[in-house]
Amino acid sequence: MSDPIMARTEFAAALNQICTERGIEPSAVLNSLKQALLAAFRKDYPQIYAQYEIGEETESQEELSPPQTSLSVVLDDQTGEFKIITTDPKTKKDKDITPPGFGRIAAQTAKQVILQQVREAEKSSIIDEYRSRLGELITAQVLRLDGKNVILDIGRGQGVMPPEEQIRGEFYRLNSRIAVVIADIRDTFRGESVVVSRSDPRLVTQLFAREVPEVGTGVVVIEKIARDPGVRTKVAVKSTQEGVDPVGSCVGQKGVRVQAVINELNGERVDIIQYSQDPQEFISAALSPAENLQITLNETKKTATVSVPEDQLSLAIGRSGQNVKLAAKLTGYKIKVQAGDKSTIQVTGNEEYEIDLLDLDTKTRNKLVEAGIVLLEQIMGDNLERLKEVKGIGSKTITEIKNKLATYQQSDSPEGSQSDEGSSQSDTIDTSTPQDSSSMTNSSK
Repeated sequence: MSDPIMARTEFAAALNQICTERGIEPSAVLNSLKQALLAAFRKDYPQIYAQYEIGEETESQEELSPPQTSLSVVLDDQTGEFKIITTDPKTKKDKDITPPGFGRIAAQTAKQVILQQVREAEKSSIIDEYRSRLGELITAQVLRLDGKNVILDIGRGQGVMPPEEQIRGEFYRLNSRIAVVIADIRDTFRGESVVVSRSDPRLVTQLFAREVPEVGTGVVVIEKIARDPGVRTKVAVKSTQEGVDPVGSCVGQKGVRVQAVINELNGERVDIIQYSQDPQEFISAALSPAENLQITLNETKKTATVSVPEDQLSLAIGRSGQNVKLAAKLTGYKIKVQAGDKSTIQVTGNEEYEIDLLDLDTKTRNKLVEAGIVLLEQIMGDNLERLKEVKGIGSKTITEIKNKLATYQQSDSPEGSQSDEGSSQSDTIDTSTPQDSSSMTNSSK
């Protein structure tokens, strides 16, 4: 910030005080005042204004773009007195054309300009502050709903949580307090805005840092996170000191630490596993709670073929393939799960919805998602014919979906029923439907 104006008068002292408190340049305020005074003169005295051509004010009047004459404002930075003058380009003489009574208008203009400068400076200061706090965990209060966006009080200002940063199926009550992470600063039609998130994986990291002292001090490090927001999260942790159990530290005595994280995530399941640089050990841990796995790796193609016993198949796959999808996302390997000689499922970790397992073309897949059709059961049986009601889905597309579904069911039929049955018997398998996300049990310790 530039040096303040020498405060010899009340005007200069008041200007300095405002600029110092709000972090505004005094020269910027004075320049804005000059421009605002010319705008006010043009509005209230259009006939006089029309007689002159406006040239840009510079230190040298010779640099003015000269038509016949020009208008400019002379403003005393000590007393606040001003004049609207016109300069004759031939004689270089200034003529004061300030109308009588224009001082009252000038005072109102000055007030509006300073208030506008203060608002802009405060907003810029707030944006700069939160830009330096990206990724930080805060507790915000829900103020209102703006369409699909949620507006929250985040301290000095307001944050916006757009739909893509929200957890599917989660409802936000007015005046309720929720944990969010400062995700980004984005340009909107209202200017720069602070974007907060509940679906960002950094939220889980920051919650563990708050609830687990070992994570906060760096003794336990969260290496990777794979998250299906609102449903399930897999966290890979490792210790930087000998004798410290990273998984046990995050779980806590009787699961009290991980339970605190689960409660903040509104019941989202959290699986904590040991990180390993050995891909086989890491993939095996990522597919837990399934055991006795035989893993064949292709390091070049980053693929892994996992053979599992029949009684462990449902645990390895999970309901709707959720467990294996998160494992693939966590490890970075394309995982193919098979029981015996028969392949049951193959995922890359990039699947967002259950219908992504059918490998539909992008256009068809997006049409189904827009219509809220994200589960396989929504396109099975009689529901398949109802797809005709979806805009953009015709008979040819329905036939393609039917063929894809038949291929998937053939490869998954012997184990598919077992997978569903096993899921209902095991408390470590969770549903991936948004409707069930609020009623999930917190049994992953």
